[in-house]
Amino acid sequence: MVFWFIGTAIVTVGFVFRDPNFDNRLLIVGSVLPGVDVVFGGARALHSITVSIALLAIVMIATTRGSRIRRTLLGLPIGMFLHLVFDAAWNDTDTFWWPFTGVSFSDGGIPIVDRGLLSLVLEIIGVGMCIWLWRTNGLSAADRRRRFLDDGRLISVPARFR
Repeated sequence: MVFWFIGTAIVTVGFVFRDPNFDNRLLIVGSVLPGVDVVFGGARALHSITVSIALLAIVMIATTRGSRIRRTLLGLPIGMFLHLVFDAAWNDTDTFWWPFTGVSFSDGGIPIVDRGLLSLVLEIIGVGMCIWLWRTNGLSAADRRRRFLDDGRLISVPARFR
């Protein structure tokens, strides 16, 4: 599951923040980063709200208000928070509230994988969202793709929700 998290994160941030200058690059990384937990055999620390909050706190403490670096780095914890939302990670209380409910993790797998066929449906929806984002932002053009890679901005998403 990759496209479900990428598509929902970009569309959600576009709808909520309505900021045409939002840097989506680290948002995308943050939205798929908790998937790394699959290497450890199931939902672990990256599926905990504690890790996302700690990362947000580090970004806020380590950067200056209004700075470009803060605007860029904020995408990472925001993406991680959105992954937890669109993965319904709160359904596993022990992992979601780790370490406050104990230091061990539950034996459950990755939430989105455990949903079986529904996961396939969600991934297809995610592919559709990513195709829509690609087309509405003209990312078929090399100059637009280069600009996106340089500054992370997408033109059409925030404008669509105004």
